[in-house]
Amino acid sequence: MRNKFIKKTLLYSGLSIILSIFLSFTYIFFPQLPESFDSNLRDTLFKIRGEIPNNETVFIIDIDEKSLQTLGQWPWSRDKISKILENLTNAEIGLIAFDVVFAEEDRTSPHKIFNQYNVKMDNIPNYDEIFAKTVASTPTILGYQFELEKDNEHVSKNAPSIPAIFVERNKNPEQNYLITATGTILNIPIVQDNAYSSGFFNNIPDESGIIRSVPLIISYDDAIYPSLALEVLRIITDTKRVDINYDPYGVKNVKLNNITIPTDRHGRILVNFRGKEKNFKYISALDIYNDKFNKEYIEGKVGLVGTSAAGLLDLRATPFESVYPGVEVHANVIDNIITGDFIYKASWIDGANLAIIFGLSIVVMLAITFTPFWYNPVITMIFLGTTLYGVYYALFTEGLVFNIFYPLVTIVAAAVIATLLDYFFEIKQEEAIKKKFASKVSKEVMDSLLLDPDNSTFSATQKEITVFFSDVRNFTNISESMPNATVLIEFLNEYMDPMTDIIIKEKGTVDKFIGDAIMAYWNAPGNVPDHAERAVVATLNQLHLIDELNKKVRQDPRFENTVKMSDKMGVDPIEIGIGLNTGVAVAGEMGSSQRSDYTVIGDPVNLGARLESLCKYYNSKCNISSFTKEQLTGSYIYRFIDLVTVKGKSEPIAIWQIHDYDRDESEHKLYKTSKQRLKDELELYHKAIELYKTAKFKEALEIFKDVNNWEDKSNKNIYDIYIERCEHYIEEPPTDFNGVFIHTTKG
Repeated sequence: MRNKFIKKTLLYSGLSIILSIFLSFTYIFFPQLPESFDSNLRDTLFKIRGEIPNNETVFIIDIDEKSLQTLGQWPWSRDKISKILENLTNAEIGLIAFDVVFAEEDRTSPHKIFNQYNVKMDNIPNYDEIFAKTVASTPTILGYQFELEKDNEHVSKNAPSIPAIFVERNKNPEQNYLITATGTILNIPIVQDNAYSSGFFNNIPDESGIIRSVPLIISYDDAIYPSLALEVLRIITDTKRVDINYDPYGVKNVKLNNITIPTDRHGRILVNFRGKEKNFKYISALDIYNDKFNKEYIEGKVGLVGTSAAGLLDLRATPFESVYPGVEVHANVIDNIITGDFIYKASWIDGANLAIIFGLSIVVMLAITFTPFWYNPVITMIFLGTTLYGVYYALFTEGLVFNIFYPLVTIVAAAVIATLLDYFFEIKQEEAIKKKFASKVSKEVMDSLLLDPDNSTFSATQKEITVFFSDVRNFTNISESMPNATVLIEFLNEYMDPMTDIIIKEKGTVDKFIGDAIMAYWNAPGNVPDHAERAVVATLNQLHLIDELNKKVRQDPRFENTVKMSDKMGVDPIEIGIGLNTGVAVAGEMGSSQRSDYTVIGDPVNLGARLESLCKYYNSKCNISSFTKEQLTGSYIYRFIDLVTVKGKSEPIAIWQIHDYDRDESEHKLYKTSKQRLKDELELYHKAIELYKTAKFKEALEIFKDVNNWEDKSNKNIYDIYIERCEHYIEEPPTDFNGVFIHTTKG
């Protein structure tokens, strides 16, 4: 048992390691294959978490539909935007950042119109100059966009000026992990040059089209530039030098004074979205233009100028929803950094993910292997649920982004493989059980037992059965004649195999082999309605087969000594006696907690054993009780043997001998006489028995002696027994004779 456990453990551990290696190979060399699945699973966790509040440091200055309807279509004239900036500055806003770019001159500016018509006038308002002066005199930083897709010759090659130093630490000079731009879309020079600073607002969706990360820095023309969100925070924290720290895998983090921002290897921050659209405070640009807003609310805060209007095409897809203002993505990034509520993939996370794959594969497979088969779905769900909770906890409590897809696939794959293997081994075990059981019960009984889901068939219960006992005569002499134990076992197998096959063919159950003896029974554990009939048929078929077995034994050189011994004794090598009895016994699984067996016990079983042992006394080959005879419907040749009380019992029992089937003369005969001659003999015999039962001992004695003188009589012992009894009772007449003979020994 221990070896089987160890082998099974090693097998399943080996398979789990193979599975882990395969999944790890896919994880390392084909990372893009399941990435969208992994991201979608993480999006689901965001939705499960739900919305969380922001710290209200950032709000949105919204170029909304209401503003467009009143102030006109975008772009507005720069004087209107200047007024918005002035009103915000007067309200003592902390910082204004534009998520829009002013890449063209204001076509509505009066000086532009006058120049178009060659009208020369002094003091004509120039809205671009007004806007530039306003930008310069207000806490405003501008936004711009990098061209990333291709090197477009029509795109500007100018670079914005950033009043800060960017230092790359521990960078591998041979590799550039940062996103690299090919050009810029800047504000017009007069506006760009008057701004204190600016930042790019590129939001780059992943392959599924969803914004999940935002680049904090981009490389352009061998220089590094900050995003709008990073530049806002650099200014807020008064950081003069931005450190970009690398490890062997790429960018590790970006540092602003005392703030360390973890990023992925490409310098992107994973956005810990606060929720759906409008999680941040939105103030309409029109309300600010009209100076109708809560000035106390915006004091000292950061206002991001952007749009939620669908027509301006700045809508993105995020984990929470498919339509989300791009400006609010920047608000989320700023809020994440201010609160330190980051989610990130640590540099060691890949190693941890691989360790999780290996660990889950082994644990899940072994857990499923060594628990009952029907627990498999429960165990699988527990592991899936626990893993999802662990990933959820790590993501939103510790900020660690573990891979979700591979652990779940590992659990499911390990569970499926283990379940299939269990099923395969269950089939093999079932086949082994069938093979083992097939040596004891019939196929019909075996199948019914295997189909019994609650094993109620094996519970102890009272049941009417027909019990069978057989024994080889002169077995002591046979065993002594064998040259060694091996040949003795071979001899027994030659006998036991066909005897067992006959019992099983007749739907019997072999209970046990006791040396040369066989114990079997019918109608347990499976139901066999004609159990008595089948027991008798099996008995007669066994007796018929003995002739063939004896011929086989005589021709086998291994058993030469046994043949000589039997010939010397005047008997066949194999002679058997069989006892059958029918009655209600206790049938069920019995034994200890360590070892048990299905068997039958009770008086009917004991009587069956006594009947078999009396075969030698009466010189019969098959003794059956009247309880068995009463249930028989077939045609058989019977001989009444005796009315006796066996040892340990006081009630008399009628014993009958079955000679053979009562069929035509073509049937094989067990006795060296014709069936008609046997019937003639039995007719006289039963006549003498009736005389004996009525105490007419002299008349009975004459018949018994007459038949006993027949040369081809079928049974000598029985006549000797009754002749002796009649002579005894003639000399000493009994009182109250009832025909019952008391056996004081077992046989």
